[in-house]
Amino acid sequence: MSIVPVYAALLAILFVGLSVRTLRLRRRLQIAVGDGGDATMLRAMRAHANFAEYVPIGLIMLFFVEAMGVRPPFVHGLCGMLLVGRAVHAYGVSRVDEDFRFRVAGMVMTFAAVIGAALTIIGVQLVRPGG
Repeated sequence: MSIVPVYAALLAILFVGLSVRTLRLRRRLQIAVGDGGDATMLRAMRAHANFAEYVPIGLIMLFFVEAMGVRPPFVHGLCGMLLVGRAVHAYGVSRVDEDFRFRVAGMVMTFAAVIGAALTIIGVQLVRPGG
């Protein structure tokens, strides 16, 4: 296994970036807890939280796909969709003057990666002898 860990590392860097951005905004706005009624703070929090909500299940599913011996280009495709989808979504949600196209595109890519992985796992299990 060597594909998913690289994408997990890239996603971890993005997660820390979202975390640091949220922490800096908290400090600048002097908001210790919650969003303080500030739209920018709320959006930074939601971009960070939404990332934390979707990435773990995505990585677990992708780990299983790779562990089942699925061809590397397909694994890269699913991993790339998750990575780009999360980055695009975070960008879209973070903007107070939100362009919903980024948010929607990010969610579509995220869902495609997770559902694609799920269907791949099911499909591999159905065609394997004794599966």
